[in-house]
Amino acid sequence: MNMHQNWTVLCLLALIPQIGGCATPAKHSKSSPVISHEADHPAAAIATKMLGKPYRYGGASPRGFDCSGLVYYAYHKAGYKVPRTSQQQYRNSLPVKQAQMREGDLLFFRIEGKVSHVGVYLGNNMFIHAPSSSKRVTIASLDSPYWKPRLTKTGRFF
Repeated sequence: MNMHQNWTVLCLLALIPQIGGCATPAKHSKSSPVISHEADHPAAAIATKMLGKPYRYGGASPRGFDCSGLVYYAYHKAGYKVPRTSQQQYRNSLPVKQAQMREGDLLFFRIEGKVSHVGVYLGNNMFIHAPSSSKRVTIASLDSPYWKPRLTKTGRFF
């Protein structure tokens, strides 16, 4: 299967939106399938290898991740230095226009009035993230009715 076919399959399978967030109560969550993806950006590639790993508050290892821990782990394994928390990642990343997003960019979401969730952009309006308690690292769509209105910033560290 070529890269374009991989993305097509990924996008079709991920149309089932993942609803949730690091700071989102479990009642907002809906499960979605674990989907494999071949990423070109090193941090995105490392993050996709963590698909299906459990959510763990404060976690930043394959034993479990919170949203910013997944970003921290993937970027550090790829050789980038990034802050540990979503707030620090938000403040320290360079803003990127949504129309200019690239694989590996960070997506920040405002949940319950504050920026409290982050994911890694994979392209084609898809991102990978550690959603919330009792969930697993998964891929979601920016077109989701839950995520779309909560996206507050796209950032880059490179």
